[in-house]
Amino acid sequence: MSANILFIFEGEKTERQIVNNLQQNLFATNETVITSVYGAEIYQIYKDISEDNYLDTFSIIKERVQNVEALKDYKRDDFAEIYMFFDYDGHSRTADDDKLKELLAFFREETDKGKLYISYPMVEALKHINCFDSFKDLCVECKTKINYKNLVSGQCINKLQDFTNYDVAVWRQLIDTHLKKMNYIVFDSFDFPQDIILQETIFSKQLEKYISLQCPMVSVLSAFPIFIHDYFGNSKTKELISE
Repeated sequence: MSANILFIFEGEKTERQIVNNLQQNLFATNETVITSVYGAEIYQIYKDISEDNYLDTFSIIKERVQNVEALKDYKRDDFAEIYMFFDYDGHSRTADDDKLKELLAFFREETDKGKLYISYPMVEALKHINCFDSFKDLCVECKTKINYKNLVSGQCINKLQDFTNYDVAVWRQLIDTHLKKMNYIVFDSFDFPQDIILQETIFSKQLEKYISLQCPMVSVLSAFPIFIHDYFGNSKTKELISE
């Protein structure tokens, strides 16, 4: 099995910028990361696979027109792991909280059908910080269209505006802050987590504490620092952000 990793995104530009920068700053130079764009919501991927036992995630992705050139020389065994990054996007007409529970249970193994990561509410959550001290309490409405991208651009601090300019120091601060936020969402403690926390657990707590409110909210949280924590493990991630 190859050491290559396949990333699957809902969109193209923003996610690709983040992963390219992430690889440049945090991943070993001898590890290849191939990115691919699906161009549809995660619900459609799940529908396709669940209706055909012979389909796998890689086959579906490879058949997409926008991926033909990038994946033409690859087969499933060329990738050791598949990671999928999608937005919670609760205002979408296809959004379904019960279905999302199914998706997180279905896409939970990176060496099989792929492991799904959710950003709350969208990929721009990574930079939605105007004060690191108050980020713990940052929430946004999630069932109505709030023009989140514009909201973030107007609120985030200058050094976080452009994903392509992030350096190791910025990544360390973002990883530390988002992981503490994850721990706060699950355990009510804004501290670095003591262990890996499952995506299903995070969603369950988002649902319980924020989404189910009379005015539905999500606690702003990016999937990418959580991926780093899962990928490197708790101890290695601590070392990574403290170097």
